[in-house]
Amino acid sequence: MLNNKTILITGGTGSFGKKCTEIILRRYKPKRLIIFSRDELKQFEMAQDYPETKFNSIRYFIGDVRDKERMYRAFHNVDYVIHAAAIKQVPAAEYNPFEAVKTNILGAQNVINVAIDQGVKKVIALSTDKAANPINLYGATKLCSDKLFIAGNSYVGHEHTIFGVVRYGNVVGSRGSVIPFFLKCRGKGILPITDPRMTRFWITMDQGVDFVLRSLETMVGGELFVPKLPSMNIMDLAKVIAPECRTEIIGIRSGEKLHEVMIPKDDARRSMEFEDHYVIQPNFRFWERRLKDSGGKPVVDDFEYNSGMNPWVLTAGEMREIIKSLVVQ
Repeated sequence: MLNNKTILITGGTGSFGKKCTEIILRRYKPKRLIIFSRDELKQFEMAQDYPETKFNSIRYFIGDVRDKERMYRAFHNVDYVIHAAAIKQVPAAEYNPFEAVKTNILGAQNVINVAIDQGVKKVIALSTDKAANPINLYGATKLCSDKLFIAGNSYVGHEHTIFGVVRYGNVVGSRGSVIPFFLKCRGKGILPITDPRMTRFWITMDQGVDFVLRSLETMVGGELFVPKLPSMNIMDLAKVIAPECRTEIIGIRSGEKLHEVMIPKDDARRSMEFEDHYVIQPNFRFWERRLKDSGGKPVVDDFEYNSGMNPWVLTAGEMREIIKSLVVQ
């Protein structure tokens, strides 16, 4: 689908953007691959790995999703947009709430408006498990962003742009996640634990990119895609990373959940289960006409996709292999 097409990644110099760039350049032959981000240093560093002299389709475009005028220029003749730009650190969003709103909500609005005006075919936005029943500002801004992108399918009028959202859990080894933090703490002999009962969904960066690209290909517009993922208890994770270290309970942090939820009970009546993922359907009158019959079935009314009740649990051996691959990379 991506061969001879123009793809733009907002937040393209982030963890997801770099992995997505690697995979697209390895698997496909895009006409152009535009890395859109606001940090010229990160673009310079990324260009060392993916120079334009070697990859003639790649372009580095400095800009901010807050800047609508700049985005009009960047989105010109773009076929597909993968929207990964966000302020996503929970403490930073709590301390700088206006900035989180400007990027995560108003930035989403800009992406939607400019994509429609410039005739972009498909836009898929990255969400987070924290957007389901949010208890912190980051989650709240991403929930708002999700709803904007889904509603964008009604907003287009007679234009042909379609929008979808992908929501998944913690990415193994991403910047700011607990695994690099535990690996760093290992040398001190003590691992800080917020709560020994805590569980999280886990996905590798490769799996995340694969799911986003697959969703981009199959989307008809209006879906919120949720992959089926394994969970793991924080104490089990600590034993895998540093069995020799003692743990110290420091208490759950502000804005943090004991268990993560990706599909709340209130969304169960609109959720469909597929072989390896779920889809939360929109409240569109035209949705039945748009939906492709691809084998999904409705979930039960009281269904909740919760990391604490998830039957799929990562074993110590499986997590050990994942972490080992990160260290090798």
